[in-house]
Amino acid sequence: MRTLYRLSGALLLCGAATPLLAGVSSEEAAKLGDELTPVGANPAPNEDGSIPAWQGESLFTDAQKNYDPEDLEKLRKEALAWQEAHPDLDPVENRADLDKLIEDSPRVGDLIRQIGREKTEPLFTITADNYREYADKLTEGHKALFELYPDTYEMTVYPSVRGAYYPDEILAATRKNATRAELEGTDGVSGAKLGFPYPIPKNGAQVIWNHKLKYRGSAVKRYNDQVIVEANGDYEITKLVEDVSFEYANLNKTAEERDDDVLAYYLQETTYPRRVAGQFTLVHEIFGKDTSGRNAWIYNPGLGRVNRAPDVGYDNPSIGSDGMQFNDQVDMFNGSLNRYNWKLVGKKEMYIPYNSYMMNNPLAQYEEIVGKGHINPALPRYELHRVWVVEATLKEDTRHQFGKRVFYLDEDSWSIVAVDNYDNRGKLWRFQEGHLVTFPFIPTTTASPEAIYDLQSGRYMLTALTNEGEISDFRITYDEGYFTPSRLSRRAR
Repeated sequence: MRTLYRLSGALLLCGAATPLLAGVSSEEAAKLGDELTPVGANPAPNEDGSIPAWQGESLFTDAQKNYDPEDLEKLRKEALAWQEAHPDLDPVENRADLDKLIEDSPRVGDLIRQIGREKTEPLFTITADNYREYADKLTEGHKALFELYPDTYEMTVYPSVRGAYYPDEILAATRKNATRAELEGTDGVSGAKLGFPYPIPKNGAQVIWNHKLKYRGSAVKRYNDQVIVEANGDYEITKLVEDVSFEYANLNKTAEERDDDVLAYYLQETTYPRRVAGQFTLVHEIFGKDTSGRNAWIYNPGLGRVNRAPDVGYDNPSIGSDGMQFNDQVDMFNGSLNRYNWKLVGKKEMYIPYNSYMMNNPLAQYEEIVGKGHINPALPRYELHRVWVVEATLKEDTRHQFGKRVFYLDEDSWSIVAVDNYDNRGKLWRFQEGHLVTFPFIPTTTASPEAIYDLQSGRYMLTALTNEGEISDFRITYDEGYFTPSRLSRRAR
């Protein structure tokens, strides 16, 4: 059991500590897997059936669950070969052509299909002309995009499918965490192990920690392509290689082998464009009350040495983002929560990007995805789902370029799917949108890609693009010293 920042009895008696929120009762925890899904969602459909019952793992075939990186690379090549053989067909823009591809190559169809293929026909399309009819189920960011791009921006809504699921070990640990996990303030996590720490949350910070600690696989070598799109539609690609070992939710390590002080180890190498190639960033994402939540080091080829980096957090720009992404926006949100007050607004029904398999279709090249002002609207799939809503307001004695942030988290996966970010004048500034997809061969549900729209400048950024890059390896393992500054120094040289 994790034991960080445990309060002494004296502090508790005198009331000198920040409030500590304990786990729920055993009676309430017993709802998990019964009245609630194993991770705390409502398994039932909504009143009119527009949100179905949760189905989880049952939606996927054994073939989908057993994909490995080599299979994925072969299937990608098969899909591209099919496209070359059918130059008159466009499965990216045309649903009938997509059906033809799936008919000709069923295994390719399994890779790029939309879940619930029998329901691929959209229900309706939201446009600038009718979005006010759906305003109560839209984020402020989506509403702003309709206003900014009335002639081109739209949301195609499909029947909802609830396929998010996680490994049995994660579910068993989540049930135990419900009664034993505690939270002191915003960052003092204790008592949590392996699974979601707060499946029955009582405040906003707990909800965000569920996202931060969700299972994403035990380790990955991810090839992350990023695109910065100018207001005129011009764009530039940055390529990153990211080595990650998830220490908290790691099923490849025993309890003794996992580092109880570390959430994850992360090493990023920039490989393109040439002017920034060879830069490395090493991060130890840590549990820590009253800290930035990380230790970090940077290697710059111009300096030729590894230096401690005190500012890889909060609203400092992330590498390769040209100022479009703050460090604490990576993976929708990461790092310390300690600069904000966190309010749990509640749960509501909203249209969110979900089951975004066409966005990850290897036939959808970046030039087809990128549009002027926003993503090509033919690719995203929107569905009605229940989301948790959390509002973060900047504390008076701290600083951040976002004065307020409103987070929307999918109830089935605890994934942050959208964020409305306001500047310090209270004006909506940047909108984040994560296109959720379930990867049954891990299994996890995560955002791929993520978009950040600057609603004031007209620029936007896409990250976690995978369509043209190498296939990420989720079966990789790293040796004990891989994520040390000394190893980084040797590798960089």
